[in-house]
Amino acid sequence: MEALFHEFTPETALPWQVIAVRLVFSILFGGILGFERELAERPAGLRTHMLVCLASATFAIVAVEIVSMRAFSDDRVQADPVRLVEAITSGVAFLAAGFIIFKRGHVRGLTTGAGMWLAAASGLAAGLGLWLIAAMSCLLGTIVLAVLRRVEYQFELKQPGARDVE
Repeated sequence: MEALFHEFTPETALPWQVIAVRLVFSILFGGILGFERELAERPAGLRTHMLVCLASATFAIVAVEIVSMRAFSDDRVQADPVRLVEAITSGVAFLAAGFIIFKRGHVRGLTTGAGMWLAAASGLAAGLGLWLIAAMSCLLGTIVLAVLRRVEYQFELKQPGARDVE
């Protein structure tokens, strides 16, 4: 019975409390970015951004744990952390591309796709414990999304027929 229990609670390089905090904060960072998208009534909103951020953080934590596992400590096994960034970037880009449409001469969904990409980056940073980077990217992204949306809206009111890039 003890062996079975150990199978589901393996020893990790990071304490479970640290893992939990990183995952919870990734959800919060994704939620902050997604909340603005909800306010703008965009298809990828709160839950989508939270899940993208959480998934990225999870991948980052798994990568840290894989590098630390004895099973992968052999000299023949090599780990390249940059591949993690590439994989997440590719996956989220594919997901974000689904929100970009071109209809009647107007492009829609670019900002939503970029927001999801930023949520992934913030989640990756949170998952790796790079708190300042995660928090600053989330804060700056939220400022760009919220403040500049208002500026663009004001500009569009003055420019009839302005192109919609939201």
